[in-house]
Amino acid sequence: MTKLREIKNFMLSAFIWLIFETIAITLYITKQNIFYLFNFSYIGTSIAIGFILFQLQYQYARRVTQFLVGSYMFIYLGLLCNENMQIEGFWYYLFTGVFEAATIHYAVAKIFGPILFGRGWCGFACWTAMILDLLPYKAPQQPRKKWGYIKYITFLLSFVFVSTLFAFKIKNMETILFWAFLMGNALYYIIGIILAFKLKDNRAFCKYICPITVFLKPMSYFSLIRIKCDKSKCVSCGKCKNVCPMNVDMTDNSRKRKNGTECILCMECTKICPKSALY
Repeated sequence: MTKLREIKNFMLSAFIWLIFETIAITLYITKQNIFYLFNFSYIGTSIAIGFILFQLQYQYARRVTQFLVGSYMFIYLGLLCNENMQIEGFWYYLFTGVFEAATIHYAVAKIFGPILFGRGWCGFACWTAMILDLLPYKAPQQPRKKWGYIKYITFLLSFVFVSTLFAFKIKNMETILFWAFLMGNALYYIIGIILAFKLKDNRAFCKYICPITVFLKPMSYFSLIRIKCDKSKCVSCGKCKNVCPMNVDMTDNSRKRKNGTECILCMECTKICPKSALY
């Protein structure tokens, strides 16, 4: 049974890679731009490497993918290519009616992609989380706060910010959005680190502040790739609940399980389960 699961997990890595390769080739052909071939091939390969390393029981498997994808998007796309990959960049291209860069990224990773892999983006590719996950509070040490409404406020503020630029026909919008990307990221890191230490929870920013989760939450409910529990093996020890950075109840296989749409596929629960009941 364990061997069968290992084979299925390696097949999952291949499946994810093929999905991204299909996107890469399709966009390359339709957009006639080799960048998309490189971009999505690179991301798909990085994610597949992370899953394979996990199967080989490498301790920092997910972190490898986090830094491969996160640093690429932040440093290369953001800093070197002057591309705002934050939500403001998405609004900008959406308002201009251009299906490029940020709009394609959001469509694949954060709007339609979660139907397949849920909030895997948050666990394997987010450049904000790749830094926050280095902090000492990998498992939350305090009860979850009822602050989820804040993310809707930040989501609305990002929309209002870009809408205002268009409403007043501000010149040099791309330059303004690039600086917004720099300052916004700095603010994200500062707030995220402060919250992590204040609440003793590395992922506090993700739970309460991040505006991207407004896109991720509804589609993640239908996610095809999700961690399940073999009830015949589970001994209700509670270790998976204690170690989960997002406070998800992994022992409940229902799609309505507690915080179910927030699973980031970090696999910490599967690693700590004494009976290998989670898969």
